[in-house]
Amino acid sequence: MPGVAPLRGRAYRHYNGPVPIIIADQLSKSYRVADKAPGVVNSLRHFFHRQYKTIAAVRGVSFTIEPGEIVGFLGPNGAGKTTTLKMLTGLVNPTSGVCTVAGHRPFARKAEFLRRITLVMGQKQQLLWDLPALDSLRINAAVYDVPESDAKERIATMANMLGMSKLLHQPVRKLSLGERMKAELMAALLHHPAVLFLDEPTLGLDVNAQSAVRTFLREYNQKHQATLLLTSHYMADITALCPRVILIHEGALMYDGSLEGIRQRFAPYREVKIELANDHNGRDFSIYGEVVAAQEREVRLIVHRQNLTRSVDRLLAELEVADLTVTDPPIEDVIGRIFTHGVGEGERSDKVTA
Repeated sequence: MPGVAPLRGRAYRHYNGPVPIIIADQLSKSYRVADKAPGVVNSLRHFFHRQYKTIAAVRGVSFTIEPGEIVGFLGPNGAGKTTTLKMLTGLVNPTSGVCTVAGHRPFARKAEFLRRITLVMGQKQQLLWDLPALDSLRINAAVYDVPESDAKERIATMANMLGMSKLLHQPVRKLSLGERMKAELMAALLHHPAVLFLDEPTLGLDVNAQSAVRTFLREYNQKHQATLLLTSHYMADITALCPRVILIHEGALMYDGSLEGIRQRFAPYREVKIELANDHNGRDFSIYGEVVAAQEREVRLIVHRQNLTRSVDRLLAELEVADLTVTDPPIEDVIGRIFTHGVGEGERSDKVTA
């Protein structure tokens, strides 16, 4: 699929809006990996005559993010999301292209830059396993030269917001997954970073813990005008926090715009939900549209807009329908279909303006 980006080449140099806090300009990352066929013979051959291939993890990604924005960064597994975050935080050096965060080149890893950012990864932890969470927080405060009085105030404030006040004296290993994630967030935000890179921050958490983390991040953004770039496989995180989303697929940028704009641009269909007067008894509903679900008396269909009136007329005429509703499909379904089926020719363009 063609990469779609709001800014191309060195276009950001001519950008007339507010100075972006994050700039990615034709950012690319490739890895050289061993190329070996399976089997003992091929293993021996590879030992003496190694062959390699180049894998493009990220391909020419360009976007800008303004101070205080909360942006969702979405894509299927292997799309290049985490690699992009690692380039923006200086953990990985781009193969080509440039990026700046808070006025710094990330890979230089200067102290001034590190004080302004944080990276939270749902599958990684920075807290010391056998120590109380409070001790790890105090260590982080010392690392970032946060005055003791400020550290105490910040810890108390965040603990109160996250419901962690009574848990910080327990060893980290005795905290639940949700409690550990909350403590990780406290450690990551103790130095009041201006830019938050969040990679699956609610991974594995229950519904209540996810809600608490979202509320905390929203309040942190409002209080400190911090910028958030968030990846998540939980669409509830995105719909609750992110007015703007960036879609990446196979390393290339596919869409950059409003969350609602995805549905308007990439969903040329509607969801039709019908409730039958009697059980459907295995009836074939595919003649009316794409069947999403069919259980007893309830059937959900996906119908293209241009066929909607005709399909609804047929449903009402040929079936005993007790109730029928037509709605926009859930946003997670739209995004899932984009990544599974690609972008239709009618929706492709060189620039997204949603």
